[in-house]
Amino acid sequence: MGTGTKGETAEPDWVGLPGGLLGLRRLLLVIWTVVLTVATAVPLGLLAGPAWAVCALFWPAVLVWGWVMVGRNWRSWRYAERADDLLISRGVLWREQTVVPYGRMQLVEVTSGPLERRFGLASVQLHTAAAASDARIPGLVPAEAERLRDRLTALGEARSAGL
Repeated sequence: MGTGTKGETAEPDWVGLPGGLLGLRRLLLVIWTVVLTVATAVPLGLLAGPAWAVCALFWPAVLVWGWVMVGRNWRSWRYAERADDLLISRGVLWREQTVVPYGRMQLVEVTSGPLERRFGLASVQLHTAAAASDARIPGLVPAEAERLRDRLTALGEARSAGL
C-alpha cells in the first residue's frame, strides 16, 4: 500500500482526446466503405447480374457497425499526468492502462502525418528503456502535444537527475 499521501490516493484527472481524431477516423471509414462498395457492386453487377450486386450492401452495414465502434474506441482513450508518472488508458473490450514513470522516459516525440496535419492533430510518442513499454497518445491538438512533450521532457530530466 501507499503512504497515504494525497497524490497516491486521489483519483487522477483524466483528459480525453479531442474530437478531431474521431472525425478523421470516421472519414476514413466512409471513404473505404464507398471504395469497397463500388469495387464489389460493379464487378458483380457486370459479371453475375444486377441481383448479385446487392451483395455490395454488406459494406454499408459494416459502415454502420464501424461508426459505432470507432466512437466507442475514441471515447476509451484518455491520459492523466500524476506527480511521478503518466497514465494512458484505452480499450473497450480489453482495457489497457500504461504507466510511464517520468524517470524512465528517454525520448518524447511529437509526430503528425499528412492526414493528421490536415485535421489539425498530432501524436505524442513516449520511448522508454524497455521497448515493450513505449506509449503513444494519438489525436491531440498540436499545441497540447507540444506542451505535453515539453512538460514530460522536463519532468523526465528532473527525475533521471534525482531531483
